[in-house]
Amino acid sequence: MHNKRDYVILTFRTTTDAMAMEAQCAEQSIPGRLIPIPREITAGCGLAWRIAPEQYAQNKDAIFALHIPLEQIVSLKL
Repeated sequence: MHNKRDYVILTFRTTTDAMAMEAQCAEQSIPGRLIPIPREITAGCGLAWRIAPEQYAQNKDAIFALHIPLEQIVSLKL
């Protein structure tokens, strides 16, 4: 069993929004990665962006500046 870590999970209504997040974060050097929606969350498209809480705090303004519609922002241990 592995040690669980805290993450901020951003969910999307559409796969298109999730893919845009991945592309634009790579372009802007915003850390994180696309993951399947954790079972603890119910959300639209089945994909989510996972980012460490400290990285989210540092990049929050840049993430919102991307203007990608987010469905939920959730903190989870994964």
